[in-house]
Amino acid sequence: MAIAADLVSRFKEVFGTPPRLFQAPGRVNLIGEHTDYNDGLVMPAAIDLSTLVAIAPRADRRLRIHSTAFAQTVEFDLDEPSPSPRGDWTDYVRGVTLSLKNAGHTLIGADLMMQGDLPMGSGLSASAALEVASGYALCAISGVAIDLTDLALYCQAAENEFVGMRCGVMDQFICCRAVAGYALLLDCRSLESRRVRIDPRVRLVICNTMVRHELANSAYNERREECERAVVLLSSVIEGVKALRDVTLGELTRFASLLPDPILRRARHVVTENARVLQAAMALAAGDLGEFGALMGESHLSLRDDYEVSCPELDLMVALARGAPGVYGARMTGAGFGGCTVNLVETRCVESFRDVIARSYRDAIGLTPQIFCCAPEGGVGEMEF
Repeated sequence: MAIAADLVSRFKEVFGTPPRLFQAPGRVNLIGEHTDYNDGLVMPAAIDLSTLVAIAPRADRRLRIHSTAFAQTVEFDLDEPSPSPRGDWTDYVRGVTLSLKNAGHTLIGADLMMQGDLPMGSGLSASAALEVASGYALCAISGVAIDLTDLALYCQAAENEFVGMRCGVMDQFICCRAVAGYALLLDCRSLESRRVRIDPRVRLVICNTMVRHELANSAYNERREECERAVVLLSSVIEGVKALRDVTLGELTRFASLLPDPILRRARHVVTENARVLQAAMALAAGDLGEFGALMGESHLSLRDDYEVSCPELDLMVALARGAPGVYGARMTGAGFGGCTVNLVETRCVESFRDVIARSYRDAIGLTPQIFCCAPEGGVGEMEF
């Protein structure tokens, strides 16, 4: 793997010692968007784009971290009592070390270098991959035996509490627990999951719109607050409601008058999306790719109209994909307001799909999209080199 060889070479140049090498994959969510932080259901798969971390121990209590993407080295003390976020990429690593420390795990000092082929800010969870890869690597060289589900929770806590993004656990969980050849049907409340085989007749084709609208982060937190408001209102009339996961469509319809706009539409997306995830899992298990693709389409419309997290570029990309031969389904994936779409495409049609989408999107928008043809991969681990 050329990226791995290059990273090891650079590490030796910068730090003067041979490293160990770890990787964590990015992810694409097939269906189940904005349900994870509502204790809901999701169906992500890891992809063969990843973040790599090279690491070697130090004799002191400091971490020295270098990103090849930013050409930047930052150093900090593991024992600093009350560190503050810097507001940049280092917060993801620093936050994970704090989460591990707060959980009682003792880490040693280390030099780390990060490199990968995951496009940042595209909705493929580059941040979670960085958190998981660095956390796993630090635990490995520190002799800390870590349960992978616990690691996912520590990484989520880092992003929630230190970085300031109130994400759910889906991204970190799939980075840790992914299985090659499968998506995972994940219950974000219980953290129970089961494998759902992805038909080898199709590939996951990811199209990056190459846009990222500024309101993405603020709108994400706003949507979460709107969902919490819906829970407060509905829990006053429905017993046992602690999250939108606990509300049925019938109940939502019955008490719709209690929820002002746009709270009702936000809740409707989450409630119907959870139902779509279960239907999609059954369709995929039965090999009914047409039904799975139809559910992807319904999901996108709900995200566009009820949750209002799409944008013209995403809508165009989905529309172009739906008109292409061999496409079963297309939808936005990730937080929204730009980023990527995920498309379920017959393997034999992937190259023509890539050409048609790239040309049509470029003609309409003036931007050349990144298009990745991906296979479902496994989760975090150490690499041999």
